Amino acid sequence: MTDTVTDRLENKAAAGVGARDTEGMFAEFMGAFEEFKRTNDGRLAELERRGSADALTEEKLGRLNTALDGAKAAMDRVALERSRPALEAGRPEAGDEYKEAFSAYVKRGEEKALSIGSNPDGGYLVPSETESEITRRLTAVSPIRAIASVRAVSSSVYKKPVSLTGPATGWVAETGARTETGSPTIDALDFPTAELYAMPAATAAFLDDAAVDVGAWLAEEVNAAFAEQETAAFVNGNGTNKPKGFLQETQVAEGSWIWDRIGYLATGVSGAWPTDDPSDKLIDLVYTLKAGYRQNASWVMNRKTQGAVRKFKDADGNYLWQPGVAAGAKATLLGFELVEAEDMPDIAAAATPVAFGDFRRGYLVVDRTGVNVLRDPYTAKPYVLFYTTKRVGGGVQDFDAIKLLKFSAS
Repeated sequence: MTDTVTDRLENKAAAGVGARDTEGMFAEFMGAFEEFKRTNDGRLAELERRGSADALTEEKLGRLNTALDGAKAAMDRVALERSRPALEAGRPEAGDEYKEAFSAYVKRGEEKALSIGSNPDGGYLVPSETESEITRRLTAVSPIRAIASVRAVSSSVYKKPVSLTGPATGWVAETGARTETGSPTIDALDFPTAELYAMPAATAAFLDDAAVDVGAWLAEEVNAAFAEQETAAFVNGNGTNKPKGFLQETQVAEGSWIWDRIGYLATGVSGAWPTDDPSDKLIDLVYTLKAGYRQNASWVMNRKTQGAVRKFKDADGNYLWQPGVAAGAKATLLGFELVEAEDMPDIAAAATPVAFGDFRRGYLVVDRTGVNVLRDPYTAKPYVLFYTTKRVGGGVQDFDAIKLLKFSAS
């Protein structure tokens, strides 16, 4: 049953289904989730009755988990594909000389009219429409970029002042003496940008095709490569020639939290959930976050961790994980959106596979304006390579806005 559901959904996604078919995919997804709940309820009953679950039940539950993940991924791909606008409608718009010149450069290597705003050694700037589309698609497919703050800059380093403590304030009578207030404490955060590159290839015959929309083709080719590298860096980047990931910041127990550290809550068991009421740790993590941050908070975890928390129930027997209310909507956990990021670690001793926070306030992505393309018809004949670069930085901007769940005894 589960394999059939997954196959149907994947085939519909590959075929480019319309809105009505997307609704059908969502209905099948919800059916798979209901079957998942029934199977998990049976597993929990077996645990209460015998102290262990039947191996066939565990196997079925695993298949259903896989089916749900595949179904959600298929629906997300369909939603993304349907939302993509055409860039150039098959040809450069009349009157847009730079776009027309860039198209001639990509197709035939002609460089006339491209001297403005370009550097022959480093490549030529893509038209603004193509640059915007690359960034838009990155936002759609890069889970951390989609929930973080994004700022475009023109310099190589963005410096952001942060007020750690505001000026002293207080109440006073109308004619009472006013004492001098203290000065605020300011910290300066640096967000350097680093070069991210991709090198798609095309045949000369493909480029000679008059119907080829070079802007859309280039955005499509570099998008997946950029998004994959970005997300890995935003989560685990060491800050050397790449953004610094939030998991690479110094971590401390929440009770000892100070500025420039990321606070964590321990599960109390090394490498595992607690045996009794494991979902309580998720609730505790929610309330380590201040109320002002909780309003826009999201969960971030990978597929395997999501598969584990999908089995959790509250005291009334309701599942804590719930699918989105419509096709394309995010799943929720305890009422907060759940973002799936495969670069988050698996559950293991001393690992932090679950993050919760207001990433819009907590993490900043810095994009330096401009995407450059250098055409190379010589290195890999008969293919033409397009060395495409953009500069991206990133790092934590509010250390109190993100909290982690650590699978350790303390």
